[in-house]
Amino acid sequence: MGYRREFEIAFVGLKPGIHEFNYEITDKFFERFQQQDFSNCKANVKLTLDKKNGFMLLKFEIGGSLMAICDRCNNELTLELWDEFNIMVKMVEEPELMNEQEDDPDVYYISRTESHIDLADWIYEFINLSIPMQKVCGLNDKSKPACNQEALDALKKMEPEETNENVNPIWKGLEKFKDLDN
Repeated sequence: MGYRREFEIAFVGLKPGIHEFNYEITDKFFERFQQQDFSNCKANVKLTLDKKNGFMLLKFEIGGSLMAICDRCNNELTLELWDEFNIMVKMVEEPELMNEQEDDPDVYYISRTESHIDLADWIYEFINLSIPMQKVCGLNDKSKPACNQEALDALKKMEPEETNENVNPIWKGLEKFKDLDN
């Protein structure tokens, strides 16, 4: 079976009820997508498919870890993944029209004549949504960032110093109103 077809489910042959699928996701999975800002992905995706008459409920449970770069100090750090996502897949006559009109991102339409459903795009999206927006090193035992101190010191040296030389004269005298409480 091709790597790409590994993420397709032939749901037509499934009996109504709950079915479970497990996927191991590595960096190879992301090759068909754009360049990622992480590496060494070892994610586990547990899919629970609840097949009903005319629709399916999909529950994705994402777990695992990956390597990313700290936004603050540029160190490599390991991020733990954990999240859950639910999708309702409905079978209709005109899926393209229904998908355009649907406001709920958790509802997806497919044609009644479909026999397979491809999960790869959802798995890609859900793993990326499981990554924190801000990737920073954790805290050390003194409750301070455990970032590379040399990098933080270099960044501090690059900060512009506050000087009053560049102050426009039309603002002169306004600083006396700066700390007034009403």
